[in-house]
Amino acid sequence: MEEKPKMKKSGKVYLVGAGPGDPGLITVRGKNLLERAEVVVYDYLASKKLLKHAPASAELIYVGKKGGVKHTHTQEEINQMLVDHALAGKTVVRLKGGDPFIFGRGGEEVEKLHEAGAPFEVVPGVTSATAAATYAGIPITHRDYTASVAFVTGHEDPTKENSNIDWSKLSTGAGTLVIYMGIKNLPIIVENLIKYGRDPKTPVAVVRWASTPEQRSVVGTLETITQVVVEAGVKPPALIIVGEVVKLRDTIDWYEKRPLFNKKIIVTRTREQASDLVAGLEEFGANCLEYSTIHIKPVESCEVLDGELERLEEYHWILFTSLNGVKYFFERLYSKGMDARDLKGPDLAVVGKSTADLLLRYGLNADLIPSTFTGEGLAESLLDQGVEGRNILIPRALQAREILPETLRGAGAQVTVAPVYENCPAEGDKENLREELENGGVEMITFTSSSTVRNFLAMIDMENQEELQKILAGVKIAAIGPITAKTITDNGLQVDIQPEEFTIPAMIQSIVGYYNGDGK
Repeated sequence: MEEKPKMKKSGKVYLVGAGPGDPGLITVRGKNLLERAEVVVYDYLASKKLLKHAPASAELIYVGKKGGVKHTHTQEEINQMLVDHALAGKTVVRLKGGDPFIFGRGGEEVEKLHEAGAPFEVVPGVTSATAAATYAGIPITHRDYTASVAFVTGHEDPTKENSNIDWSKLSTGAGTLVIYMGIKNLPIIVENLIKYGRDPKTPVAVVRWASTPEQRSVVGTLETITQVVVEAGVKPPALIIVGEVVKLRDTIDWYEKRPLFNKKIIVTRTREQASDLVAGLEEFGANCLEYSTIHIKPVESCEVLDGELERLEEYHWILFTSLNGVKYFFERLYSKGMDARDLKGPDLAVVGKSTADLLLRYGLNADLIPSTFTGEGLAESLLDQGVEGRNILIPRALQAREILPETLRGAGAQVTVAPVYENCPAEGDKENLREELENGGVEMITFTSSSTVRNFLAMIDMENQEELQKILAGVKIAAIGPITAKTITDNGLQVDIQPEEFTIPAMIQSIVGYYNGDGK
């Protein structure tokens, strides 16, 4: 029987609005499309953090255009690139800052796709105009001020002979004007608005990098804003908001008043576990730089644990001293065809609340959580229970502090340490980390374990203590607990922040409290 020819896969291009800069402002539809993209073609204004939603196998192509800099690709090249990938059967996400159809040249790209017979779909995004105003604390419409708003480009096609903007009508024709890409032409824009009837005392705001941790807003009037922008050194990308509604900024401004706003904080936690710390800090306005200093991987041999899993009923206690200990213990348990029901015999103890919370996700309650979240605290709590003659299993890192097993053995317990994972130095971006520190501007570094401290110091690779002190001059250091803090001070550095409870939420609150004045 003759084999039927395979049907050629149909490709499609999705023009997706990435929003104004905050990756959380992308639409659900846009995020879902990114998660199944085969090719992502992204702009300068699209947050790079959105790229983490794309599959690891996706081809990522940067086509950003930046004022005053030679473009990586011309618009014609971008158009052809989209057509070629679509006709080759690929699922393409064209990720554009803001909204594709508001000064984003999305219409031009769609026209070319239509001409080539390439399927396409357009997904709107939060436009920079509304985001810049909202994040600067300015409602672009308000019943007491205006019921009309106009979006205008301050950078028209340079090849056009005549402007499409009729300043004589626009100047007083809308209560609020939001002008995109207008910083370079700000003097001309202001001149036209005043010339055609706008009051020179009209309030004006200029917002740079709206909705991002780098956001910066300045305020003036039509007659002063050009000088204000020059003196403040405001550069593109920025939007200009003209109108009486700008007066409300003093009342409504919320974004730039957050306690950690614009504070650059380095997070050294493992990439897999950094999200809760990063999210918590960013909620208060921090600009988090993720530099993972640790790579966690399972040990090459689980021979010790495998043997102990066969006699779990003989154990009185299983102790979990870290999140990774829980994770990799259960991975091995499951690989042996076992599950939580096989842990019905021994009691379970954890080093702290976060570890207990993770254990609960596996369907098990911790029988013991110490009041002090350290190995010493766990050992003390167990000694209070009485451990003489007790069999205790500790699934943990290959290299770890010995204080817990040694203390328990000294009290007469039979302790078996079963390595289930190991901490390896991350193959981090050493050059960028060094550059961030050398350029200044880093407010704080957070450390959540002794390993993060040691590996961070190895990454920045200072030749001596004097050089280390110099590169970290003015940088605050936060440690999650006393063990981590001791490793920091043992290396000649000072700990500025340490929470009373050794958890990520408590660490975040301590950092916020420090900048609110509690620690000064």
